[in-house]
Amino acid sequence: MGRQATAKADERRRRKLAKTTVAATAPPTSKRSAASTATKSPDATSAAKARAGKSAAAKPASKTAAREASGVKKTAKAGTKKPAQAPGGKGPAKAGGKKPAQAVGGKSSAKTASAIRNAWDHVRGDVSGLSAHPLTTYFLILVSVVLLTGLGLVMVLSASSITSYDGGAGSSFAYFNKQAIFAGVGLVLMAIASRMSLQFWKRTAWAAIIGGLAMQAAVFAPGLGKETKGNANWIGFSGFQIQPSEFLKVALALWLGFILAQKTGKMTTFGHAMIPVVPGVLAAAGLVVAGNDLGTGLVIMAMAIVCLWVGGFPMKYFLLLGSVLAAAVTFFVLSSQNRLNRIEALLTGHADQSAADTMGQAWQSNHGLFSLASGGWLGVGLGASREKWSWLPEAHNDFIFAIIGEELGLVGTLVVILIFAVLGFGMVRVVMRSNSVMVQVATAGFFALIIGQAGINIGVVTGMLPVIGLPLPFVSYGGSSIIASLLAVGVVLSFARTEPGAEAAIAANRDRLRSSLAVLVRKKRK
Repeated sequence: MGRQATAKADERRRRKLAKTTVAATAPPTSKRSAASTATKSPDATSAAKARAGKSAAAKPASKTAAREASGVKKTAKAGTKKPAQAPGGKGPAKAGGKKPAQAVGGKSSAKTASAIRNAWDHVRGDVSGLSAHPLTTYFLILVSVVLLTGLGLVMVLSASSITSYDGGAGSSFAYFNKQAIFAGVGLVLMAIASRMSLQFWKRTAWAAIIGGLAMQAAVFAPGLGKETKGNANWIGFSGFQIQPSEFLKVALALWLGFILAQKTGKMTTFGHAMIPVVPGVLAAAGLVVAGNDLGTGLVIMAMAIVCLWVGGFPMKYFLLLGSVLAAAVTFFVLSSQNRLNRIEALLTGHADQSAADTMGQAWQSNHGLFSLASGGWLGVGLGASREKWSWLPEAHNDFIFAIIGEELGLVGTLVVILIFAVLGFGMVRVVMRSNSVMVQVATAGFFALIIGQAGINIGVVTGMLPVIGLPLPFVSYGGSSIIASLLAVGVVLSFARTEPGAEAAIAANRDRLRSSLAVLVRKKRK
């Protein structure tokens, strides 16, 4: 009996110590867990009574349990040690106070980094989805061209207002009104050309090149050809003048695309490679250069080289043709004192410019640089250019980029370059996403025609190239230039519509627009 009483007492003390330890260390339990514990306690009590009735082995076990419980109790007491007081006994010391702040800062920075990563993933997904859309290429080209055309109209009005009024027209809007009409005609042709199929351009390729060469040869016809400032590449009739070389460039790119597509895999012999590609290129470039327009001739040669490269022209014949064209350019440059003077002016700048020689060889290029320099970062303001007051020749034409730099500043010029870059990117997308060799070659030719000519014009204005006399596409004044450029863009837009899924997307957008207009009409009737 004594042993049993001792065992029961040890068991009660063990349970009491275990409950005290759990209450001190464990978090508060819910009512449901407390109820479950209370439900289980009778079973635990009966089990303890059963164990208490065992033999002498229960005593060592109870002693061991008592020692463990006492150890747990000591640990609990050590864990509930009072915090150290601050000096003066005014409260607990804030030891290690900076660590929680660092932890909070670390969590906030981690959240910020995670938010940035999520935002970047969303942006990247949106860009990928937009890039994969079948109409992305179409709208990149269309929006870029519309922006450049609108900017060109504004800058032509600003750059030509003084010259137009002083030239006897009596109105500052004379050049602007003509340019607006030319732009309207070009936009209509662009819209029509963009709706044509690829088969239509294949059928009209030969007619286009024959018509272009015939128009270019007409500049040498007596009474029909006109000369402007030494350039004889003009046709005049009924008070209008047309520069056929602008349309010849468009026809040549289209024709080269068609011919090289037909010769894919067949240019293994000299005859197949050269005929009729090389005679056509030489005829176009030769007629233009014969009219004393080497700048446009260089553009035609560059366009032909790009088309031949993309069309898979054999390398040995490619190098041969390139050598012939380089020799021809060298001959025409060295045979003209005016062209040599332009190169000399590029190299010397205004070093040889005298005060008396107000219209010297470097006058135009120097005042173009003066105009760019005076614009600064943000420009002097739209319409406030000083160089356009008859200081800078051809301010509204070949050197309109200098007026943009003066009135809109460096920011304005960079925006123009960015828009041209977006347009070029759209053309590259047409080349990369098309399976038609004709589309690839012709679009590459139009890329060299528009983006290459824009690069040459900007290089001339900034003093990196000699003065050649090429307009800035869509921006400079000139009816033939803007109409031909918009026509070329219309052909590229028709190529962009051949991308898989583009026609279906255009039809869906057209139906959506009709539905929206129908809803608006019904609302107005109500």
